[in-house]
Amino acid sequence: QVYVAESGGASVQAGGSLRLSCVISGDAVKSNCMGWFRQGPRKAREGVAAILYGSTYYPDSVKGRFTISQDNAKNTLYLQMDSLKPEDTAIYYCAATDFDKGSTLDPSNYKYWGQGTQVTVSS
Repeated sequence: QVYVAESGGASVQAGGSLRLSCVISGDAVKSNCMGWFRQGPRKAREGVAAILYGSTYYPDSVKGRFTISQDNAKNTLYLQMDSLKPEDTAIYYCAATDFDKGSTLDPSNYKYWGQGTQVTVSS
């Protein structure tokens, strides 16, 4: 069963921009919280953006550069990434969950996951 499907990853130069998209379907549509996560080479998975009841959350590493948004009518989540840096290189995952408590940027709180899309930023 595929309830989350992200796309839009590509190879870009430092300073460039990308927009990732994520289509939510099935049981995942009932989720109240959605987020974007990434896992770079030799790194643990980390949250880069989340949205819950209209509030957005970002870690300091991407704040001011990344923007999460959603279109409920289309069951689609977006991640706009600007001023990309080489350290942003990673596989990016879209995720959704029926959030209860804890951090919205903690991967362990999410139930539904996409397969990932590769983002590569060169110097």
